[in-house]
Amino acid sequence: MQPLTLPAGTVCALVGPPGCGKSTFAARYPASWRICLDLYRLAATDSEADQTATPVAAKIQNLLLDARLARNLCTILDSTNVMAHVRAGLLARARYWQRPTTAVLFDVPLATVETQNTARDRVVPPHVVRELHELTPTREQLLAEGFGTVHLASELAEPSVS
Repeated sequence: MQPLTLPAGTVCALVGPPGCGKSTFAARYPASWRICLDLYRLAATDSEADQTATPVAAKIQNLLLDARLARNLCTILDSTNVMAHVRAGLLARARYWQRPTTAVLFDVPLATVETQNTARDRVVPPHVVRELHELTPTREQLLAEGFGTVHLASELAEPSVS
């Protein structure tokens, strides 16, 4: 997948279920740009999968997001971001700091996500993957919520060489 050229200060939310390729996409950007809830859960509990640490991880995420936005720095939010209330909070922070927003919507078929999930180091339970896949919004929903631009992951795929 090709990385995006992001204007200074952009909040870029990656949106999609576990195993859809968000972290692989985020890895194309400088490490300092990436904010990842899994890493903060790991730091708090020694387990990326410990969902009980999500409230603490979200506080760390928001603290770092505010610090970066105050300095007009680009930020890639590498978490599922499939729930509307989570995206609303991210958009509110971007509005507060008057920063541009974009979303990358991982429009990956469920069968592909399930296959990729089983190949990960940390496999998410299949029922959770299916539930989060069903909650994934559409491009139109993301635009209606207030994202300035929405890119489909399928449109960012590397061109095939013939």
